[in-house]
Amino acid sequence: MRVKRVFLFFLLIFTFSFISCGEVYYIKTDGYSTKIRGGLGLISTQQEIKLGKSYIPLAVEQNEGLYPDKYVQEYVNRVGLKIAKYTPRKLPYRFYVVNSGVVNAFALPGGYIFVNRGLILVLQNESQLAGVLAHELGHVNARHHVKFMEKMMGVNLLYNILGGIIGKKEYGKVLLQFGSIGVKLLSLKWSREQEREADKLGILFSYKAGYDPNGLLETFVIFQKLGKINRPEWLLSHPLPQHRYAEVKRIIKRLRYKPNLIKDSKEFHRIKKRVLSTKKSYDLYYLALKELGKKTPNTIRALNYLNQSIKIFPRNNASLTLRALIYAKNREFRKAVYDSVKACSIDKLYFSPHFIAGYSYFYLKDYKKALLYLNQARRLIPQNPDTYYYIGRIYEERKNYSIAIRYYRQALSLATGKEEWLNDLKVRLKRLEGRVKNSI
Repeated sequence: MRVKRVFLFFLLIFTFSFISCGEVYYIKTDGYSTKIRGGLGLISTQQEIKLGKSYIPLAVEQNEGLYPDKYVQEYVNRVGLKIAKYTPRKLPYRFYVVNSGVVNAFALPGGYIFVNRGLILVLQNESQLAGVLAHELGHVNARHHVKFMEKMMGVNLLYNILGGIIGKKEYGKVLLQFGSIGVKLLSLKWSREQEREADKLGILFSYKAGYDPNGLLETFVIFQKLGKINRPEWLLSHPLPQHRYAEVKRIIKRLRYKPNLIKDSKEFHRIKKRVLSTKKSYDLYYLALKELGKKTPNTIRALNYLNQSIKIFPRNNASLTLRALIYAKNREFRKAVYDSVKACSIDKLYFSPHFIAGYSYFYLKDYKKALLYLNQARRLIPQNPDTYYYIGRIYEERKNYSIAIRYYRQALSLATGKEEWLNDLKVRLKRLEGRVKNSI
C-alpha cells in the first residue's frame, strides 16, 4: 500500500509539472503585438489535426449537410485561406459552409472552420465575413479547443490511471472517454478571456490580410439587433458583453491606418445572392421538419413541403435526405434509394443519406450496395451503432456468422438502450454465438 502511495505521489508531481509546459507564439503588426500561449503540451499538433478531421462528418451531420454550391464553398474557403496565411500556426486550414439556417460559425481543432448558411444571409459585406473567420482562426491559433481537451484529458486520464491501479479497471476505457470529448467540441461555450483573446487575434489576422478590422465590430452590431428578435446561436457560444465591443474598438484604434483596406467586394454580393436564391427552399425544409416534430406528425404535409423545396432547389441535400427518410419509414424503399443516393452524390461527408441508402438497399435485399453505403456511413461516423447492426444483418444473411457476431457485438457496445433493434440484436447474437460455439 505504501509503494502505491509513493507511486501516486510521483505520478501527480510528474503530471502537473508536465502540463505546465506548452507552445508560445508572438504576433506583431503595425502598432500592436500580442503573445499566444499554445496550451499544456499534452496533445501534439498532429493529434489535434487528426482529431479535428475525424469530427468533420459529425459537424456536417449536426448542421444538415454541406451547402451544395461549389461557388459559395470555394469563395468562403478562399477568403478564409487568405487570412489564414497570416496566422502563426501552419495547419491544413479548410473552411466549409453548412446548410443550417442558424446564425453561427464555429471551428474544430486542427484548423477546420464552419460557417452556417444562416450567417451568410445576415452579413452585409466581405469584411464582416472576414472578421468572423478571423475570430474563429483566433480560437484555433490560441489552441482553445486543445486547452479544453487537455483539461479533460488531464483529469480523466489521471483518474483512469489511478482507477486502473486501485480498482483494476480496463485502461482501454480511457480511449473511449477521450473520443467522447470530440462530441463536446461542437457545442463549446467560450469564456470571456478566450473571447477576448480570439477577438484580439482575429483583428490582427484580418488587418494583416488587408481587411478592414471594423468588420468584426459591425457583426457585433448585427448580432445585437438580431438578439432582440431571436438570439443568434453564435452569441450562445460567444458571449457579447458591452465591454467586449469597447475593447475591440480600442484595439482597432491602436492599429496604424492603412489605405485601401478591403471593406467589401462584388464577389461577396454575388455569393450572397446565390444563397438568398435558395432561402425559400430551405424555409420549406424547416416547415417540413416542424410538421414531423409535432405530437402527431403530418407526413403528407411534410412531403408536400419537401416536394416544393426540391422543385425550387433540386440540389437541396437536406430536403432530399429528409424525404428519403420519410420514404424509408413508409417502406417505400425504391423512392428512398433514389433520393438518398442523389444526396450522397451531392455531399460525400453527410452521414444520414449514406445510412438511409444502405438501410433501404438492405430491405430491397441488394446486400452488395447496402454494404457499400453502410460502410461509407460507418467510416463517416464510426460511433453510430445502427450501421454495425445492419452490417451484421447482411453478414448473417450471407451466413458469415463470425463476422456478423463481430458487428453485432460492436453495435451492442455502442448502443444507447433506445434503439428499436436492440432486443432483436440480443436474440440474434445469442443464437449465433451458440451456433458458432457448437460448431467448434
